[in-house]
Amino acid sequence: MAKTKKKAEKATKITNDELNKVQSIINNINRAQLEIGTFESKKHNILHHITMLQEELSKMQVEFKKNYGTDDVNIQDGTINYAKDEQTN
Repeated sequence: MAKTKKKAEKATKITNDELNKVQSIINNINRAQLEIGTFESKKHNILHHITMLQEELSKMQVEFKKNYGTDDVNIQDGTINYAKDEQTN
């Protein structure tokens, strides 16, 4: 009489613990990616704001040059730093 071997059945689902763990990991990845997107959006807004401030500073420097002949100003006390060969009026 020949012995017949029964094939082991393949699993059709992972365990609940495994499912919970993989879902938790994927949720954490999704949350982290969302947070990165939020940071990138804030970064973009801040960079845009810096650009606007730099443009405003450039306009002020043009006005300083027009009004004082130089845009070299000490930002601590407002002293105008004329070149050594220039005289103040």
